[in-house]
Amino acid sequence: MVVPAAGAVATGLDTGAASAAGDAGAAGGRFDAESPRFALAVLPDTQYLFDADSADPAPLRATFHYLAAERAAANIAFMTHLGDVTEHGTEDEIGLAADTFRVLHGRVPYSVLAGNHDIRSSTDDQRGDSAYLAAFGPDRYRAMPTFGGASPDGYNSYHVLRAGGRRWLVLALDWRVSDKGLAWAQGVLDAHRTLPAVLTTHDIAWADDDGGARLSDHGQRLWDRLIKGNDQIFLALGGHYWPPGRTVLTNDAGNDVHVHITNYQDRYYGGAGMIRTYGFDLVRKVIDVETFSPWFLARDPEQRSPLAAETVELTGPADRFTLPVDFDARFAGFAPVTPPAPRPARSVMPRGTLAYWRFDGSGTDAAGTPGAAVADGTVVRDLTGNGNDLTVRRLHSSGPDALTWSADHHRGQPAHASLRFDGGKSPDRGAVLTTAARAALNSEKFLKGYTIETFVRLPEPFEGDHSWMGILSWEGRNAEAGKTTGWSPLEPTCSLNLSPERFLQFVVYPHRQDADPTSWSHAVPVGRWMHIAVVNDGRRTVMYVDGSRIARNPAQASTGIATLGKPFVLGGTQFDGAFGQGFYGWIGDTRIVGRPLPVQEFLTPSD
Repeated sequence: MVVPAAGAVATGLDTGAASAAGDAGAAGGRFDAESPRFALAVLPDTQYLFDADSADPAPLRATFHYLAAERAAANIAFMTHLGDVTEHGTEDEIGLAADTFRVLHGRVPYSVLAGNHDIRSSTDDQRGDSAYLAAFGPDRYRAMPTFGGASPDGYNSYHVLRAGGRRWLVLALDWRVSDKGLAWAQGVLDAHRTLPAVLTTHDIAWADDDGGARLSDHGQRLWDRLIKGNDQIFLALGGHYWPPGRTVLTNDAGNDVHVHITNYQDRYYGGAGMIRTYGFDLVRKVIDVETFSPWFLARDPEQRSPLAAETVELTGPADRFTLPVDFDARFAGFAPVTPPAPRPARSVMPRGTLAYWRFDGSGTDAAGTPGAAVADGTVVRDLTGNGNDLTVRRLHSSGPDALTWSADHHRGQPAHASLRFDGGKSPDRGAVLTTAARAALNSEKFLKGYTIETFVRLPEPFEGDHSWMGILSWEGRNAEAGKTTGWSPLEPTCSLNLSPERFLQFVVYPHRQDADPTSWSHAVPVGRWMHIAVVNDGRRTVMYVDGSRIARNPAQASTGIATLGKPFVLGGTQFDGAFGQGFYGWIGDTRIVGRPLPVQEFLTPSD
């Protein structure tokens, strides 16, 4: 763990300290800074728990114990308090609150900002010394590796945390940030231009009973002076008002900014230390929001009072919801993701590679412009040099659009190109690429196992009837190989297809057994690329989608493939020796290896 240097002061900017904080990750626990799933905990107004002689810190202690205990399980990166820690801002109230925060200190990093009830002097961040500043000023955060620095007055701070494999900025701004404070905040953003930012403050928006939020007067000032002109700020959180609510505003860059008000002091027991968690999921591209009281949650359900039972968790649309956020696209204006460079063919042909085809012009005799038709007779070379070249031909009376060049590709694909197939039924149409009559792949038996990989994308919308369309196969009938079991003796000895439910189906008639073990995937998505791998270890076959093993892999023995010396096909599957429809969608790099490969050696090892 790296702690900011002693000179990481509470005045002005200290970008070196912020960088160190971001690289170090968060304090305490077993937080996984590289996991694509993490949580930001938000704690709004706790003032009624610290209200003169009626104070009761027990709910907040329970919340802090929960955050510390669940840090690893929920992957909690940070907690931010939205102000109004206390009711009157007296030394006694502030002291009790500061002592309560020690439960969390050193276990989960956090920020606190002043609300209007926490200070009793000037209404902006130039107010000078206060009980709040003495307890919750910069000195409190100095040992936290996330702490980046504070404004000269000490009432505003920023924090840099590493989560989801990247660094994030949290701005904790005073409830009435001054012009000087705004200039300081702009300087922080300028010094961390590539970091997505969450802005927290006490007063930013108010909401109607329907949950629709509107900027308050101070929120409008923040929007006009800071938020809308800084594309980094994608989430702005405030308390102060109730009921909770949310809205989405459009900034100067044309991007969404989610503005939320969260406050439960009007609820039973002053909100009972209720927290809101923002669960970032960079894989699903969403933020899942939940609101609950750990104090009530920890009680035996049979022992909860009626009001505790109805307050333990809030599930209305303003308190439990999911925000769709395409993080790469949303952050592209200030932190564009550099796509991986194409990988040379030689780097992705491990020992035992029998065939490898790509559609970026490598070994292709007529690579064309994206969108241009791929002419019949075009040859796509097998880059292994084993002679398993593919030749294009259209099915039936299909036109030029049945097969076109495309620059679309899976992000992890070695080549940045693909083929766009426009196959279909009524009438049958499409295009296929097949090996020559004497290609070595036609008779390969794969007795030591195999790995067959390809990249596929289905169009969105997925229009028309494309049930049982083929992706790849070997020509021929399994009956010709002496097979007597299976759905039909007229289907090929090996094929990868798509069912009417959009399930991938890999059916194989093994060389050694009289059987047809079949793997079935889940319903695969449309509109996005997926990597498909079928791995056989000489005994059984397992299908993977995007590096994830599917459930419906047969335990039935399967050794080799009963190939018949007939061509391998990309873009279709025969029945009774004839093609009907062709594939509908995109196909990218395709590779066949004569042995089982582990997941880390797939064509997408970084996924």
